[in-house]
Amino acid sequence: LSLAFMLVSFAASADDYLTPIKDFTLLDQSGETHSLSDYADKDYLVIYIHGSGCPIARLSVPECKDITAAYSSKDIEFLMLNSFIQDDIKRIQKEATEFSIDFPILKDEDQTVAKSIGVERTAEVFIIVPRTKETLFRGPINDALGYETQRSKVDNHYLKDALDTILAGGVVDMDD
Repeated sequence: LSLAFMLVSFAASADDYLTPIKDFTLLDQSGETHSLSDYADKDYLVIYIHGSGCPIARLSVPECKDITAAYSSKDIEFLMLNSFIQDDIKRIQKEATEFSIDFPILKDEDQTVAKSIGVERTAEVFIIVPRTKETLFRGPINDALGYETQRSKVDNHYLKDALDTILAGGVVDMDD
C-alpha cells in the first residue's frame, strides 16, 4: 500500500512539473506587445527564463542563440521571459544590447506567466504548444552550467534533444 501511495504521489508531481501556460499579453524590451495568440500559427514556442545580471543566464545566452539559429528553418518561435521584480524594461534593454540578444525578452510584471508554468530559476527552458498551451519540456539548455558549477565539456544537450524528439513526433521523457 505504501508503495502504491508513493507511485501515485510521484505521478502527480511529474504531471505538475509540466503545467500549461496561461494566456498572456506582455511587452518586450522594445515596447512591442506579444500575446500567446500571436504564436498560434507556430508549432512550438521555446521560452528561456531570463534575469538581468544572472551569471547562469548570461553564460547560457550564446548557446540559446546557437539553438535558435540551428532551428530557424523550423516552425518554432524563441522568446525570453523575465519575471524578476528588480528588472524593469530599461534594465532588460541594457542587457539585450550588451549580450546582443536579438529576440524578444517579455517582461512578466506580475509574475503570473512564470507562476503558471512553475518557473523555478533563470536559464530554465520550456517548450510549449501555443495552440493548446501544453508544456512538452522543461529543463536546462544543457549540462554545462549549474548552481555554483561550470563544466568545460557539455555531455547532455537537453533542449536540442527535446526539440529533436518532439519534431520527430516523440515525447520527451521528463522522468529521466
